[in-house]
Amino acid sequence: MGTTGDIPGFVRLRAAQSVAETLDRLEAGLTQRGIAVFARIDFSADATRAGLQMRPEQLLIFGNPRAGTPLMQQRPAVGLDLPLKALAWEDEQGLTWIAYNDPQYLLQRYGLPSHLSAPLAAALALIEAAAGTG
Repeated sequence: MGTTGDIPGFVRLRAAQSVAETLDRLEAGLTQRGIAVFARIDFSADATRAGLQMRPEQLLIFGNPRAGTPLMQQRPAVGLDLPLKALAWEDEQGLTWIAYNDPQYLLQRYGLPSHLSAPLAAALALIEAAAGTG
């Protein structure tokens, strides 16, 4: 896992395929495990519609009420960071990256007990698999 020191709680992984393929793989893995996919935002397509250019970048918003609800019951503000999100983009060298917020960071940010990270961490294996690293 590659964290970036300049963005607290931000975990970035190198993906083996394109932005679209990476999020397709993640979406399929989530769906197979009964995790809801709430939205997929294609930022680069939106930019094109606005007459702007942007390298491929997409966001997948997903979650499971069984995992997120206990966190929001203890600290409603955590709803700002839930449901979970995975951001995939292509950099200047044509490499694809996928990133997410570290569940431990979310717990620290909101002062929540560590045992609440287990259900969130289950999604991390799916993100790693989508990147081709897990």
